[in-house]
Amino acid sequence: MSTSTPPRPRSATTSAPARSRSALPLAGVRAVAFALMAAVAGTALLDAPAPTAAPPPTTAAPAPGAPAPTASGSTVSAASAASTLVHFTGKAFDTCEAPSVETMRAWRGSPYGAVGIYFGGRGRGCPGQRELNPGWVSSVQAMGWRLLPVFVGSQAPCVEAPAKKPFAIGSDPWGQGTREAGDAVRAARALGLGTSSPLYLDIEAYRRGDAQCAATTLSFVRAWNREVRRLGYLPGFYSSADTGVRDVEAQRRAGTADLPAVMWFARWLGKPALATEPTLAPAAWTPHARIHQYAGNVTESYGGHRLVIDRNAVDAPVARLTTARAGSSSAEPASAPATSSTDPSLSFSSLPLSSSSTVRSSASPSVHSAVSRAPARP
Repeated sequence: MSTSTPPRPRSATTSAPARSRSALPLAGVRAVAFALMAAVAGTALLDAPAPTAAPPPTTAAPAPGAPAPTASGSTVSAASAASTLVHFTGKAFDTCEAPSVETMRAWRGSPYGAVGIYFGGRGRGCPGQRELNPGWVSSVQAMGWRLLPVFVGSQAPCVEAPAKKPFAIGSDPWGQGTREAGDAVRAARALGLGTSSPLYLDIEAYRRGDAQCAATTLSFVRAWNREVRRLGYLPGFYSSADTGVRDVEAQRRAGTADLPAVMWFARWLGKPALATEPTLAPAAWTPHARIHQYAGNVTESYGGHRLVIDRNAVDAPVARLTTARAGSSSAEPASAPATSSTDPSLSFSSLPLSSSSTVRSSASPSVHSAVSRAPARP
């Protein structure tokens, strides 16, 4: 199977023919002058590259966190990106199924200001998503919540979680990644998530050291990233710190193109470590392009509403809405509880326990000591 980018057509370049410098009769000066003008015009045409079909847009190896290309494939200017990308710095939770509006309202008293939503993909653990619709999106946004859209599509052929094995990437990873990127963008648009919103591709933990599996997965991920960018959205990537994230970081160091613009890494340390993840170079995916899932499968309750969640520290883009309710803005992160700092890893403390919250870990004790394998979604 092919795991590399399809070859680009080469432009044919023809050099101009050499001119002779013979003497010219005086009577023919005018005729020769016209001939020379014609020759110059012909040279310009010969020097122009032969027309070819437009190749797929090429994305340079990221300065991670760089602005997303527009739908035409051109890069958004820094000033334009600053006006369209919405960043959030603070704590977020994700849970398998979008909670009810009532639960989201009750959880405004929690330390969290953003929520991960599993908006699409054939590999979702909770494909029903009874609550997740455009009305839910606009309602929770109006409350002050910020959204992290997660797409759980095809998975690595050597994925570890048994529940994800039926969704393994097939024999055409590049084509499959491109098609699923289109699915992701259509699903995002249907919810009212506008262009420049990040869409986070979820690749669960897979067998480490399997070079063919990693190459197939990378081809799928790169194709997905390229197509998401082409369609005007920002590609993000979620995976285990020790598998998917490690492999993508190796590609970044190698200068590979079409890598994600935002990195969401899972390492269950029990506390946030945005800036000190050992598999990432300190400057990689900075500034404002990292999310750390630092704990998983914990139960918390606020306002009488209990959820099983994963905890995340965020310094990254969040979704923009295509419409906004009166009195709220979809383009500015307003009222969501967030913490800012020049060193994001210092911006978060361990989740405080109080009479208003109950926390119970459903994972084994070793998970919270130093486990970096991303959880299998329920």
